[in-house]
This record gives sequence, structure tokens and C-alpha cells, in this order.
Amino acid sequence: MTDITITHTAADGTLADGMIRGDGTYEILRANGFRWFRSLGMMGIQSSRDRQPNEYKINRAARALEEAGHTVTVEIDRIHRDPAQVEADRAARQAVRVAALENKAGRRAADAEAAWNAEQRATAALPPGGEPIKVGHHSEGRHRRAIDRAHNALGKAVAADREADRAASRAESAARTTELRNSPVTVANRIDKLEAEQRADQRALDGHTRTLFTDGRGVKHTEKTTAATGEYRERLIARMAERAATITYWQGIRTAQIADGAAGDYSADTITAGDLVKIRHHGWTPVLRTNKKTVSVETPAPFGGRMIRHTVPYAEIQGHRPADAAESSEGAATA
Repeated sequence: MTDITITHTAADGTLADGMIRGDGTYEILRANGFRWFRSLGMMGIQSSRDRQPNEYKINRAARALEEAGHTVTVEIDRIHRDPAQVEADRAARQAVRVAALENKAGRRAADAEAAWNAEQRATAALPPGGEPIKVGHHSEGRHRRAIDRAHNALGKAVAADREADRAASRAESAARTTELRNSPVTVANRIDKLEAEQRADQRALDGHTRTLFTDGRGVKHTEKTTAATGEYRERLIARMAERAATITYWQGIRTAQIADGAAGDYSADTITAGDLVKIRHHGWTPVLRTNKKTVSVETPAPFGGRMIRHTVPYAEIQGHRPADAAESSEGAATA
């Protein structure tokens, strides 16, 4: 049997080492949430780098390996890395991926060009003027083969062209990934999501009571969750510490974007009903109501007709004009 070591660190993620070809460990790990990383020559859990360990998958895989007679050692390090270093490493890995995809796109484009050249040669070899096949003539076999070659060459050229377009699209998408990850709206939404997760973990850590329903007599029926204890509490604390550092990092990015004018610092404190806000695809639109996280506006239906009322998050607002400033500009225009 094989000695398998399953490790987790922030920098490397969750990896399984010690596998021997044909020992059955590949199939067991794959069935329990691991996948093969060709660049590392090891099994591991996808997207586990710079995240707290998925101990459910790790323990499940370890039990399955032990039940099959293998020896398993599990080593888990919950210490997280500095978020700035995490983002720098992510950007560097993405740059390598973009370069590889661009090289692949270049190869596919060259393949497509060669395939179309072959198609043109095969087409040029056909009898001129669309001459029909002379059935029974000594040229019949040669003529049919030329048509088959031209047809096959066309199919290969079309397929190669499709592959080239797909490779170019993947390279373009990968090149925009880092840019989109740091866009002002994405950063703001990421902070909101992380803060919501932090609040949920805090409730689990401290324990909480929630109302399930109120019956016809007005009696509230509640569900009480006790404070986390033991190993679960330790996991929560480690996860919250990592997330707190991540929130601080992205809040710094958000602050810089606001200072540079790349993002607006809009909220219910700065916008009131009657103001104008600039919304993507709709331009300047009056605010009907301000909420804690959004403003309510009305915009035309996609295909005309009635107005549709909906909400827009503050992070997605692209510009703001106070009501008095908007009225002053309209008065000056009509004077």
C-alpha cells in the first residue's frame, strides 16, 4: 500500500503527494473531490489556494484512502497570506496564462491559414468550369477523388477557423480578467459580499436566535443556535481573520478608486429623492427613493411602452446631480 500525504497551505492550496501509478489512489482521490494538476504532477483540490482548507473533502478523501489500505498523513496550515501578495501572485499567474493562450491562438490562426491554403489548392485541382463527372470515363475516379479532397479540405479549413476564433476569444477574455477583477463596481460588490459573509460567521461564532414564524395567537416561534465550540470555532476564527484582512485590502483599493475619480462615493447620505443619477444604458434618471444600499428609479421598458421601476446599487451609479443643481441648469437653458 501507499503512503499518501495531504497538505494544505495558503500558497499551494490542498495537494496530495506520494501517489504511485496503478495503486488506485488516483481513482479514490478523484471520487472525493480531488483533480489531477498536470503542471504539478499531483492531485489536489481546485481553487484551494489562498483559501481556508475544505476539511470536509480532505477528511473524506483521507478516510476513503485508509479504508482502501493506504496510510494517510494530513497536514493543515490555516495561516493566511497578506492579501496584497495574494493578488500579486494571482496577477502573475494570470499573465502567464494569457501569454500561453495568446501563443495558442497564434498557432491556431497559422493552422487555419494553412488549412485555407490547402482548400484553395484542392479547389484549383478540380476540372474548370464545374465540369460534370463523366461516368464510365477513365477520368471518373480521378474526378471523384478531387471532389472529395476539396470537400474534406473545406471542412478542415472551417473547423480550423472555428478553433482559431475560439482560441482568440479565450485569450482576449483571459487578458481582461485582471482588469475586470479590479473594476470599481466589482470591488464594491466584493466588499459587500465579504462583509455579509463576515457577519454570518460572527453570528455562528457568538450564537444567535432567529424568528421562524409568528402564529395566529401572536406567539413568535424561534430557533436558537448556540455559540460555536471546539474545532468548528477554531475554523471560524481562522476564516474570519483571513477575511478581515481581505476586506481591509479591498477597502483600500476602493478608497483609492474614489480618490482617483474612478468610482463615486454615493450613499443615502449624498443622494436624495429628486436628484438625478447617471445609470448605465439609461443616462440621467430621476431618483424616486433612496434606500440603504440602492436608489429606486424608473426607466423605459426594453421594447418601449410603460416605465419600469427598479433599484440600482450605489456602486453602479456613474454620476450624480443634486435636484437644485439640475433645476438651475434647466432654468439657465430656458432663460
